[in-house]
Amino acid sequence: MPDLHFSDLAASDRPFTPEEAADVAARAASRVDLDALPRTGTGEAVLLWRDEHSEGWLNTWWESRDTGYHDHDGSCVGVHVLAGRASNEALVVGTARDVRAYGAGESFSFPGSGIHRMDHDAGAVTIHVYSPPLRRIGAYELVDGRLQRVSCSPDEPSPPSPALLAALSGTAAA
Repeated sequence: MPDLHFSDLAASDRPFTPEEAADVAARAASRVDLDALPRTGTGEAVLLWRDEHSEGWLNTWWESRDTGYHDHDGSCVGVHVLAGRASNEALVVGTARDVRAYGAGESFSFPGSGIHRMDHDAGAVTIHVYSPPLRRIGAYELVDGRLQRVSCSPDEPSPPSPALLAALSGTAAA
């Protein structure tokens, strides 16, 4: 992907609020030429910028991708969908699941204190802006009936959490 100089969009003297991160993601999306994206493999995450207060990632998922339940270790996120569809679901216990789907041209945000999962349909293209930049990602899964958090690198995709999703859905894990 050619260098589109996204750093000017991220210029700030402080971390963004979740809503500001979503706005920056939408403005960054306007600089991406969807037709120029390579459509090979399962997809990838490309770092667009990283500075003291934020970082932006272009995510292409040519095959469906479930992030599993995870946290951003205190960083909020703003997401803009350029193509396809992506769903966001906060981790809730004792109440009905709350899955919200977003299509091309839509944005949303999530606080740095939350735990969520995203499910990207095949062909989804999104921009994620994290503020402050990610330090770690916490991935969640049920192991022998106990909720466990595993700390992961911020530069690697978070793993699915099939047992936790099955438990919250009221189904048996595969």
